[in-house]
Amino acid sequence: MTRTRIKFCGLSRAEDVRLAVELGVDYLGLVFAPRSPRKLLLGHARMLRDLVPEEIAVVALVMDNPRADVEALVEAVHPDLLQFHGAETDAFCSGFGVPYLKAIAMGGTDEDAAALAAGFPGAYGLLLDGHGAGEQGGSGRRFDWRRVPQLDKPVLLAGGLSSENVATAIHTARPWGVDVSSGIESSPGIKSADRMRTFVDEARRADSLPG
Repeated sequence: MTRTRIKFCGLSRAEDVRLAVELGVDYLGLVFAPRSPRKLLLGHARMLRDLVPEEIAVVALVMDNPRADVEALVEAVHPDLLQFHGAETDAFCSGFGVPYLKAIAMGGTDEDAAALAAGFPGAYGLLLDGHGAGEQGGSGRRFDWRRVPQLDKPVLLAGGLSSENVATAIHTARPWGVDVSSGIESSPGIKSADRMRTFVDEARRADSLPG
């Protein structure tokens, strides 16, 4: 049975982090993008990070943050991965001594997405999101999952996922992982315990079904 990795992003409360850990989520995302309603201060992020056991990876999400800000969050939070959502280059993303994910905007054409992905040879993995180029992620906008390009890196599917459609998304795109933020929220940054549980249940159910 193939096991789809699950990433919960945009966490801001200790109780949400604890529940995500209890549910066995693989990745927890903390947001530092300047324009995001889910943006965390470093001290609060460090407190949340301390609640996460070693077997779960912490991902720090940024979008066109200055180098000094990324360096500061790496020093304070010690993320296992960085996730870049802006106009950053491969050289910039690779310059912090931390493996990184690069978000690829799927709001354009398939050729655009493949070309963008090719520009990040140093990426650990690629996150395909439903937003357009230059827009914030976490908008809850989905794209046609049949458009996922063939890439030689781990691919996480994002954008508009929820417990109602994650099983279909997994069966359609066969991604390495799925990433959800607004689809498990009651408001930006405030997660719903019921939605978190149901999302994980549906993703695991999809893994158990025959291809």
